[in-house]
Amino acid sequence: MTSTHEMPQYPESYWREINLPSFEKLSEHTSVDIAIIGGGITGITAGYLLINEGFKVAILEAGSILSGTTGHTTAKITAQHGLIYDELINHFGQEKASLYYSSANQALEFIRNTVQEKQIDCDFSQEDAFIYATSEEYAQKIEAELEAYETIGINGGLVDGIPFNINTKATLCMRDQAQFHPLKYLERLVQDFVKAGGIIYEGTTATDIGEGDHPVVITRDGQRVKCKNIIAASHFPFVDMMGFYFARMYQERSYVIGVRAQKEFPGGMYISADSPTRSLRYTPYKDEKLILVGGESHKTGQGINMMKHYEALEAFTEKTLGITDFPYRWSTQDLITLDKLPYIGPITKQKSGIYVATGYKKWGMTNGTTAALLLKDLIIGAENPYKELFDPARFQTDPSLKKVISINTDVAKHLIKGKIETVSKKPSELENDEGSAVMINGKRAGAYKDTEGKLHWIDTTCTHMGCETEWNAAERTWDCPCHGSRFSYDGEVFNGPAKKPLKKIDLE
Repeated sequence: MTSTHEMPQYPESYWREINLPSFEKLSEHTSVDIAIIGGGITGITAGYLLINEGFKVAILEAGSILSGTTGHTTAKITAQHGLIYDELINHFGQEKASLYYSSANQALEFIRNTVQEKQIDCDFSQEDAFIYATSEEYAQKIEAELEAYETIGINGGLVDGIPFNINTKATLCMRDQAQFHPLKYLERLVQDFVKAGGIIYEGTTATDIGEGDHPVVITRDGQRVKCKNIIAASHFPFVDMMGFYFARMYQERSYVIGVRAQKEFPGGMYISADSPTRSLRYTPYKDEKLILVGGESHKTGQGINMMKHYEALEAFTEKTLGITDFPYRWSTQDLITLDKLPYIGPITKQKSGIYVATGYKKWGMTNGTTAALLLKDLIIGAENPYKELFDPARFQTDPSLKKVISINTDVAKHLIKGKIETVSKKPSELENDEGSAVMINGKRAGAYKDTEGKLHWIDTTCTHMGCETEWNAAERTWDCPCHGSRFSYDGEVFNGPAKKPLKKIDLE
């Protein structure tokens, strides 16, 4: 950890600094009632809910629990998901817009009540949420969003600016939202889940589903988990061909820095309506406040040198608050669906016992909790008002048709680009701790020279659908610009939809 105003050399999430329990990997065939794939907020909350319904439940996590998107969030618990309610009313009508708000509000209340009932020490605090515009264009959009708030009955309204040195044209407040330390909260749910008989397997990658009288989860190592129901809560569905999810979503990366500031942070949670996005909140940190500043979204594997995004956040924070200490930086990855609403429910119409939860559009604390509550009701056969709203089989002509064409045109462009792109970098030109696409024997490859000077070689071709991955210098990963898969410098899978590592190249 740095003690001066210097950007950390390596990305590290503040949330991940707590000591979480560890679990063994699955080493033999087994049988449960419900197999949950993914140990993030959706998987753990769903496991907690379903074990309390009397089911035998196992959670399978490819890495370690809470190490993915949940461990790299800004952890706002809010129904203010950008300028969404005016858009939802225009596309889907007032009823569905109201349902979406109600689902997020229900998730907030569930977290609030759970924290209070279990007396969880997770830095939970009630905060107002603010979205602000710095341009006249977005000020008009905030005015339209205000009308949507009034139509739906959201507790909020316009306020005079925000308490920072930012010239705003309009600011919209949503009252009585919240923030917390997500891993401290979920650690308690993990404890209760295990105490009630729940099973967690780490280091266990699910790769396929075998079907028959009962579905079977098949792992990379060949173990089989026989069950009655499967929940795919692995961020990107681990069986994305079942429902063609790779063609119905796209992945975006965004960035967070954690700093101590010269100016006192006044409380509240803030996000800009304009682009590039700027998000501000604080969390308790060593008897002070750690200010979390996020934003700089872009499609995974595309755009400028990724370090530039951290530098842009640093410059904004220095200007807005002044930085005295810069101990943390991290990035995260989020999925966005065709119509911007999550997919929660049966993975296809024909697979009623296999469920999916994905596409949270950067609002995973509420949408992930909503997913767990909805999936629990679907499995026990209870009525749930959000079933149709989030049904993965839905298809809205407006805006889904335009978006599916746009997404897949972009994929085709990057697939072709990667195959014809000229690579000029030579392996001998790499400095220590540098990676790049290079040419080896006339073919494109990937090389990373570690801090000891050792070269690590991989085939840059993504194992999902054959696009060429690009080097991400800020995270030291290989990122796919087509469907957002990410791999470590030596090819191991970090993010799906890819399930197989990049092929290693042996030059010895």
